[in-house]
Amino acid sequence: MSSAHSAAHALYGGTAGRRVTVRDIAAAKGRHERWPMVTAYDAMTAKVFDEAGIPVMLVGDSAAMVVYGYDSTLPVTVDDLIPLTAAVVRGSSRALVVADLPFGSYQGSPQQALETAARFMKEAGAHAVKLEGGSRVLPQVETLVAAGVPVMGHLGLTPQSVNAFGGYRVQGRGQSGDELMADAKALEHAGAFAVVLECVPAELAARVTAALSIPTIGIGAGPGTDAQVLVWQDLMGLTERPAKFVKKYFDLAGAMDRAVREFADEVTSGAFPTAEHSYS
Repeated sequence: MSSAHSAAHALYGGTAGRRVTVRDIAAAKGRHERWPMVTAYDAMTAKVFDEAGIPVMLVGDSAAMVVYGYDSTLPVTVDDLIPLTAAVVRGSSRALVVADLPFGSYQGSPQQALETAARFMKEAGAHAVKLEGGSRVLPQVETLVAAGVPVMGHLGLTPQSVNAFGGYRVQGRGQSGDELMADAKALEHAGAFAVVLECVPAELAARVTAALSIPTIGIGAGPGTDAQVLVWQDLMGLTERPAKFVKKYFDLAGAMDRAVREFADEVTSGAFPTAEHSYS
């Protein structure tokens, strides 16, 4: 395969003039191709990430904290997330946009999960949904997949269960690692097209990745997964106390602070606006 042909089919930075699909995601695993996923919550940042070649964007329930200012993901609602998802879809043209199903919107029953997913797809244009949990949500996954809704799973530290876990702790150590492996295989069997592994030992994540035919997406799960995801505010340096697994790629908080202070100083001194920024 030529390098040009390979680039056209690559997930990250590919040139195909269409949306990335779950089939593309599956094919990447077959090529042993690693790829990035980032969160997005508005049209402008989605456009930047889309043009950078990011193949999958997640409208995460992390919006509860980074958009709405809550201290966990639990309070955010479907009505909170649908406008954000619609904005990301409008701001992008290539990325597969995955919407998180928030706490309380799918756990009740498979029918509840389908009704929630249908809203995200009909009202926001989401291309797939993500839900947390293993064996307990298999009926929901099966129902969604049977209805034509692509489902991304999420195992390990599932933030919607933070109260049951007793805090944000590494999951999957010891015997619970066998349970996580079983859950991952069950999600694959139920039809999930990918699974996020959050805050699990790197060795376990690598074993799960090798055992599954669907891709794994790591966040605090070491280098052995098929893909990696970060909340964009974390990787850009907007988060004051990021988790251990976060690498800060830019000091956006510092850049914003400097810019707004310069603006404020010029306003108070009268240096802005000048004739260049005025109409005659």
